[in-house]
Amino acid sequence: MTSRPVETLAQRKRQLVADELTQAALGLLARGGFDAVTVDEIAAAAGVSKRTFFRYFASKEDVVVQFLTGLGAAMREELASRPASEPPSTALRHTVWRSIDACAGQTERTLRVVQLILDTPALLARFLERQAQWREELAAVVAERLGLDPATELYPRLAAGMALTAFHTVLQQWSESDGTGDPAALTDGCFAVIAPALDAVAGE
Repeated sequence: MTSRPVETLAQRKRQLVADELTQAALGLLARGGFDAVTVDEIAAAAGVSKRTFFRYFASKEDVVVQFLTGLGAAMREELASRPASEPPSTALRHTVWRSIDACAGQTERTLRVVQLILDTPALLARFLERQAQWREELAAVVAERLGLDPATELYPRLAAGMALTAFHTVLQQWSESDGTGDPAALTDGCFAVIAPALDAVAGE
């Protein structure tokens, strides 16, 4: 009976340290650039040792990847919750918008982190790697919504891929505008282009 609270407190403490490291790392990396900031500096900013940093993250890249993890989960959750009667383009537009809004609707630092990811080859590679994983997860949800077999039908992966291309394009445009572009308008613009292809399956 006493082990459960101790475990919960330990988990909460671990999460607090991880959050502190993430916040410190993203702030420093966004201001100083990926190559210029050291693990020692991140650890010092979080008030922990370098050894502690490596208990939580294997590298600086992993801190940023952790930041990205929630975006894919949010998109999958949003798509699964959309009404079954919605056209694919509408459901996928809402799906992408959830994560775009999460990025654009936060602080100035979030913009800098997005710019850092898109401008740093090592981070961009990890971002694209994550998007490939998200495509498979979204494709599975698309297939389930439409009663398609993702192993044999082309549409689910193509639809998920188009949605993620729109997601990436909006982030690029928003980043290049230094945050002055309207993410909602950019998202709507992207889906206006791809909606006919996304919804073609509904008419079959």
